[in-house]
Amino acid sequence: MELRHLRYYIAVADALNFTRAAEKLHVAQPALSKQVQDLEDEIGVDLFRRSQRGVTLTAEGKLFLEEARRIVAATDAAVKKTQALARGEIGELNIGYASGPTAAIMPPTLAAFQSAAPQVILNLHDCVGNEISDGLRASKLEICVAPRPSEMNMHGLVFELLKAYPLCLAVPPKHPLANAKSVPVERILDQPLIGYSKRDYVDYHAMLGLLFKPHGGTPRFVLEVDRLNTLIAAVESGRGVAIVVSVFGRSSGIRLKLRPIVGAESAVEVGIVTAKDGDLTPAGEKFCAVLRKIVKK
Repeated sequence: MELRHLRYYIAVADALNFTRAAEKLHVAQPALSKQVQDLEDEIGVDLFRRSQRGVTLTAEGKLFLEEARRIVAATDAAVKKTQALARGEIGELNIGYASGPTAAIMPPTLAAFQSAAPQVILNLHDCVGNEISDGLRASKLEICVAPRPSEMNMHGLVFELLKAYPLCLAVPPKHPLANAKSVPVERILDQPLIGYSKRDYVDYHAMLGLLFKPHGGTPRFVLEVDRLNTLIAAVESGRGVAIVVSVFGRSSGIRLKLRPIVGAESAVEVGIVTAKDGDLTPAGEKFCAVLRKIVKK
């Protein structure tokens, strides 16, 4: 028994006329009669009572019609759902992101994606440090929007650049450097520094190592934190200064002043991080496409 047998049967049962059913199905009437007869032979039951005046449904035919409709409807629904999944219109996405460096990218991306795929369930994970790489490798996250992982943390991962941001020094509004046009790296060596923890933010400290190495100094950390809001509060309180990306101002607002760093040879690259051996779902592919489009605006 094939699905087309059920569709043919339903058409005849609705029309109670083989000729009209054949016209609706765009098949030859003899072929339709043969298909319905094959169906009856296979299940061993007469579904129609045939006479010169036409056909009527038997009791068995009426019951089978209900079941046939249910099967065809369920099949059609399954096909539509699968096609919608293939188009990235439904599904569930686990997206990781680093809140500070992605503050300019994520809000418009989320709005555009929800508009384009409102039925996709988005699970957002504000990740800190190594949670990004660990989550991708463990398949807990499908996509991460974050700074480029350091070479030692890139194993098993793929990075696609979206945008690069220059480094800045975050200081309280009344700090002596708050009104400076820019700050040389050498001046930062004299400052009490607040940064993310070495244990959880390996890539952050690798970046700082590259920043200070050409200047022959070592940063003087007075406090290590594990969250963005904690970093903002600690700098605002006057305990020290912090090295951040220029987009950090979207998170700190007027609470802190950001001053460009002179002598910082490289910017922080923010992009899409995925697992090398992981397959993106169609919804994931659509999310990445929206990200690229947002960045190009």
